[in-house]
Amino acid sequence: MPVRRDIAVNGVRLHCVLEGKGPLVLLLHGFPESAYAWRKQIPALAERFRVVAPDLRGYAESDKPPRVSDYRIPVLVADIVGLIQALGEDRAHVVGHDWGGAIAWAAAETRPEAVDRLVVLNCPHPMPLKRALRSLSRQVLRSWYVLFFQLPRVPEAILGWDGGAGLERMLRGSANRGRAFSDDDLLEYRRAFSMPGAATATLNYYRAVFRDALTGRALDASTIIQAPTLLIWAEDDVALGRELTNDMQGLFASEFRIEYVPHTSHWVMEERPELVNRLLLDFLRA
Repeated sequence: MPVRRDIAVNGVRLHCVLEGKGPLVLLLHGFPESAYAWRKQIPALAERFRVVAPDLRGYAESDKPPRVSDYRIPVLVADIVGLIQALGEDRAHVVGHDWGGAIAWAAAETRPEAVDRLVVLNCPHPMPLKRALRSLSRQVLRSWYVLFFQLPRVPEAILGWDGGAGLERMLRGSANRGRAFSDDDLLEYRRAFSMPGAATATLNYYRAVFRDALTGRALDASTIIQAPTLLIWAEDDVALGRELTNDMQGLFASEFRIEYVPHTSHWVMEERPELVNRLLLDFLRA
């Protein structure tokens, strides 16, 4: 059975779900979820691995620092490396979805000694994303919400309206045929988003990366990734186009493969848990 534990790293307290024994696997969720997003993966992985799923800083039960700069990518990477070390390990398999995927990419690039095998679900490597945005492709329109999230207080008010009803509408609208989330799931995400400070903290991820891009402080995305890497890509993602997975082979020094999942939305591990579990087990056991 999973246990819950608060772990102090990098000046914050991260609330974590832990289960299993064996090689360490970190599961990093995205916006606007929490460690709860991995509830369908943790039992399967825990049969072979020591699985740890944190609420990332700003989310759910974890600490919520107040400044936008508290959510810059280098800070988020330091959280994850600190968590690995706090768990008594030097390195771990790192699995990330959405924002968790962005942190996983950055960790593999900037702290390669800490990442054993890397799995990313529906989060583009920063290099093809940068190419797409600079070329004014359709991805620019798909990314409209990033600009919206730069507004002060307005996104918090809209998504947090009526205890997170706006957030629920967003999640339902972006999922395929309502398969991703049950009513109980949506209540849990609404609860977490409505916690004091959580709405602003989670949106500050977008504000921090946007400010870094404007000021030239964004991470250099040209570093070759050393870790064997699996990219799981659900093809019906309303915010991220499949073209973001093109021409990636030169970004990796060792094994790299993509598994496309048709007829599935951004919330791939929620909608297709059996498939995702099989892919994770096959790749992480290699």
